[in-house]
Amino acid sequence: MLLLAVPSTQIVGPLGSAGSLAMVFGLGSFLLWTISRAAAERSTPSSYQPIRRAVLVFFLCVGATYAWAMSHPISPDEVSPADVAVLALISWAGTFLIAHDALDTREELDRLLKRLALAGGALAVLGLLQAFTREVWVDRVAIPGLTLTQAAGNFDRGGFPRPSGTAVHPIEFGVVIAMLFPVALHVAFFSTARMATRWFPLVAMGVLVPLTSSRSAYIGVTVGTLICMIGWEPRRRWWVAGAAGLGVVAMLVVTPNLLNSIVKLFSGASEDSSVSSRTGSFDLASQFIDRSPVLGRGLGTFLPKYRVFDNQYLLLLVTIGLLGSVAFLGVGVVAVRALLRTRRRTNDPAIRDLSLALTASVVVGFISLALFDAFAFPQTMGVLFLLLGLAGTVRRLGQGNETQPHVGGASVRAVDP
Repeated sequence: MLLLAVPSTQIVGPLGSAGSLAMVFGLGSFLLWTISRAAAERSTPSSYQPIRRAVLVFFLCVGATYAWAMSHPISPDEVSPADVAVLALISWAGTFLIAHDALDTREELDRLLKRLALAGGALAVLGLLQAFTREVWVDRVAIPGLTLTQAAGNFDRGGFPRPSGTAVHPIEFGVVIAMLFPVALHVAFFSTARMATRWFPLVAMGVLVPLTSSRSAYIGVTVGTLICMIGWEPRRRWWVAGAAGLGVVAMLVVTPNLLNSIVKLFSGASEDSSVSSRTGSFDLASQFIDRSPVLGRGLGTFLPKYRVFDNQYLLLLVTIGLLGSVAFLGVGVVAVRALLRTRRRTNDPAIRDLSLALTASVVVGFISLALFDAFAFPQTMGVLFLLLGLAGTVRRLGQGNETQPHVGGASVRAVDP
């Protein structure tokens, strides 16, 4: 709720850039996990959890780059952003650790997955409302105690409105929807909830995606769906492909200009100023990387006054160097490997499908980071670390279910239309 329902532009004013409610909750979660972990270590041994260890290695690398940056001459206006960047990482770690370790049963996991899908569906409905009315709506929400950091505004591309939901920018909104889309696919086919409950999120997101006017959303949903299709039986693949085809036909009938606009986003990418801005950043980035290729200049210290890269990987190479960038990519690789290994070792069709769905979500998240500076967008990174934590939960719970299929709970069977 704090991550997705509260507008990202509203924060606890005295805390400044570290004042979003989701960030405060994440910091509290990290503290809670640390205390509970310290108490548990006295009586129970720690089991090997590869995703958690990969996140720990990444944070140690970021800590090393922070110490390196603060031990060298640094511009005064870069100190506070560096501190906030580290606090943001600790907050995302709190979200990750709670999601990774606090779910003890399949029923709890299934319940959270269903709620995540419903949250994505609710966001999609908000996005549809914004697109059709050309109103932001969230600017009319006033939460006591919170301060508005920036005025919410309308975004347009090619004459079509670009919804932003509760996110800071439409590109962030599109990426969040794309990451949640595979989860909605899993819930739609495997939940035993009422028909409307399990299919509503998927339908709402499917209708919204063409209206986002976002290359990131289009690429993310396409990649995520294709990965999910790997584990489906042919019947379901044909059904989903047919539904997508009907959607394209409906788009041609209702608003043919929208389809032309989507096609132009890719065919005319070489002439797009946003694309040329990204490709034109390589030379400048290489100059900064050459100064400190291993440790970088410190996370959060490359300010917009230097340049906006719109490529998080390029920004990571500049700020945390090759060491931190490889460690961050390693988190994604380890998570995908753990999920695929869990899928291979279990006979439970629900766990097999969920492992592939979360693989799709994680891959979409890491691909999307190449399309914008995601670390500056709290909703994107909060969702990504939440999904990484759920990947760890699936691996942990799947270990005790490697030979016998799951019986009972909300993930008993696949439901085909």
